[in-house]
Amino acid sequence: MTQTCTITMTVNGEIVSQQVPTRMNLVDFLRNEVGLTGSHVGCEHGVCGACTIEVDGVAVRGCLLLAVQADQASVTTIEGLANNPTGRALQNAFQKHNALQCGFCTPGMLASAVEYVEGGGSPERTAIREHISGNYCRCTGYQSIVDAIADVLENASS
Repeated sequence: MTQTCTITMTVNGEIVSQQVPTRMNLVDFLRNEVGLTGSHVGCEHGVCGACTIEVDGVAVRGCLLLAVQADQASVTTIEGLANNPTGRALQNAFQKHNALQCGFCTPGMLASAVEYVEGGGSPERTAIREHISGNYCRCTGYQSIVDAIADVLENASS
């Protein structure tokens, strides 16, 4: 028999309360129970970064965190990033620099980029590359992603 637990969290500014299996990971909860399908499931081992979301202001791998561990937390998914000025600026810069191709990695890449920019990250390209090194992208070659993040950082400081 599957054990369940009732959890409550704020997802993109809205309170969500639901009974979930105790072993359900957060990204599956968000996709299958809440209907927010923007975050993707890639490797399911926390390596590819496709499932990266923000929990209480920190970028985390949604496939490695159980939904019950996010009880009482504030969660921001790609769908909620447009409500964040940094998220909106990065989304615009990704579009401007053609920093997305198929879009599979984009939600996780943006979540990592928001954390970097809001954490006072440097526009120095080596530092940006190091920060996003845990997010795999097979389409862009990363240069356009790095350019987009640097663009946001350079425009914020001017």
